[in-house]
Order: sequence, then structure tokens, then C-alpha cells
Amino acid sequence: MEIIKKVFWILLVIFLIAQFFGPEKNTGEMTSIEAFLLETKPPEDVKLILKQACFDCHSDITTYPWYNNITPVNYWMAHHVKDGKKHFDVSNWQGNSVKRKDHKFEELIEMMEEKEMPLPSYTWTHTEAKLSDNQIKKVLDWAKLVRVKYSLEKKPQ
Repeated sequence: MEIIKKVFWILLVIFLIAQFFGPEKNTGEMTSIEAFLLETKPPEDVKLILKQACFDCHSDITTYPWYNNITPVNYWMAHHVKDGKKHFDVSNWQGNSVKRKDHKFEELIEMMEEKEMPLPSYTWTHTEAKLSDNQIKKVLDWAKLVRVKYSLEKKPQ
């Protein structure tokens, strides 16, 4: 029993020390998504859905909940954001070719149709990000219109 107490105290000390360290936060300016919004022109209701369910992990403007201050949760969240931005980053929209933008929207549509986004691990703690079938339909309708625009831009004149 004495060894269990020692292990507990050692783990507690490590946990407390770890609280002084954490990953870099993903906090940019709202202006970082303006190019995406101007180019793709989501309706206001879709823009709200994107803000509630997508931008935390797919842009430079993550809103962190209070529990992000707890290590190791902050590392887990940082990994989610980094991975999300790797797949679809609206803050880096201008730097992409039309072909890549179209492909990203193709992936967005696929993920939304399969209900793989937003991730269940995200919606557990962000209930506002749980999308209804109607919200999913609105995002899909908008995304498909954006793809039509990109397909017209890709065609040779």
C-alpha cells in the first residue's frame, strides 16, 4: 500500500508541474477567414453554422474552452486543431489553386454527407456544433454551389 501512495504522489506532482507547460494556441485574427468568406459567399445561416461547428479546428481563430488550460487536454485539442487545419484550412484559402479549393469542397461535401464532421469528440463538449439534418443540408447546398463556381473557373476558355 505504501508504494501505491508514493506512485500517487509522484503522479500528482508530475501532473501539477505539467500544468505550467502547454502547446501554442491557435489564435489569429478574424480577418484570416475574410478571403474564404468573400470568395465562397456563404449565406448568413451557413456562416453561423461554420462559426459554431467548423472554424475552431479549420481556421486560425480557435475559441478555447476553460478546460483547454488543463494538461494533457490542451495537447489533445492542439492535435485536433493541427489535424483539422491540415485537411481544410480556411485561413490559408487565398494560397490555394482553384483545383485544390474545389477538391477541398469535394472532401467537405463527402465528410458532411457521411456525417463524419464535426467529429463526435468535438460535439461532446461543443453541443452547439451538433448539426441537425436541416443544417447539414444547408451547408451541403452551399458547398455544392461553390463547387459549381470552381468547376466553371477550372474550364479552359
